[in-house]
Amino acid sequence: MNRDRRPGFSARLKLTLSYAGLVLVTGVVLLAVVWLFLLRYVPDNSQGLLGISPNRFLLSRIFGRAAAVAMGLLLLFGLVGGWVLAGRMLAPLTRISEAARTAGSGSLSHRIRMEGRQDEFRELADTFDAMLEQLEAHVAEQRRFAANASHELRTPLAISRTLLDVARKDPRSDRDELIERLYVVNARAIDLTEALLLLSRSDGGAFVRESVDLSLVAEEAAETLLPLAEQRRITLDVTGGAAPISGSEELLLRMVTNLVQNAVVHNDPVGGTVTVHTEARNGASVLRVENSGPALSPELVPTLTEPFQRGTERVRTDEHAGVGLGLAIVHSIVRAHDGTLELVARPAGGLVATVRFTGTS
Repeated sequence: MNRDRRPGFSARLKLTLSYAGLVLVTGVVLLAVVWLFLLRYVPDNSQGLLGISPNRFLLSRIFGRAAAVAMGLLLLFGLVGGWVLAGRMLAPLTRISEAARTAGSGSLSHRIRMEGRQDEFRELADTFDAMLEQLEAHVAEQRRFAANASHELRTPLAISRTLLDVARKDPRSDRDELIERLYVVNARAIDLTEALLLLSRSDGGAFVRESVDLSLVAEEAAETLLPLAEQRRITLDVTGGAAPISGSEELLLRMVTNLVQNAVVHNDPVGGTVTVHTEARNGASVLRVENSGPALSPELVPTLTEPFQRGTERVRTDEHAGVGLGLAIVHSIVRAHDGTLELVARPAGGLVATVRFTGTS
């Protein structure tokens, strides 16, 4: 807030003075019209009009007194009426200001919910309510993410401490087994930390854009994950054509890798399929990753992009369990590149992930 500004008139006072000034000017114009187009035709002699009417001098004196009283009444009416009307007109703005101050103090749950028909103030109030709703959801998401990240980071540290305590209390314990278990726990902590850093980087949009072909990125990701797919007896195919986009090749490679790895890991035990398709269509570059697998409930699919929300139907207990950030990182990278991510459950089981980038290079 800029506290160096000098105090000035309120908007209500300015509107009041403007309204009173307008009423006063209107009255002056009407009186001027009467004077110029009526009194000018009254004879200026001692007999007046037809010898029976007052002359111009008498009418001017009478009219002058009445005009002064009328102008005073118009000024008073303009000030009082302008003050009341300005207060009524600015009442919605006052409510919006109070809501903004409430939000500024940290309370984001307050809503204006302005009644009445649609006008500029109500449109502003509705826009402000929508902004508060999005801001509240974003803050809640960040708090939930911070709490989950703290919990996830605490888990491997707690396991490491427990293993070290057991080894210290029992010197005869197997040292090689302890080192191996500590290595696994430490590797998981490192993976989680790197995932958090990547998620933060993609959310911040701190990357250099260059021309990237999603088809080449998809082939590279598929080649990297082919041994994992063969180990699980899953058929991995890459189809389609060039799909150019302006973005970070490193982040886009991580996006495609996460999608393909997610499709391979969450698949049928034997004989599953994963299809990666790229194409340029209607001015947009499209990447689609489709896999077979168990059926997913419609309620579960929207939560898959939330950090650490693996879902009970998606939890894996093997070496590729992950840290619960795979699709969250994908969603963050897509959003940083001004794209859209759509997840749809296949009726036969599995998932279809479609990434669409518009305004491609």
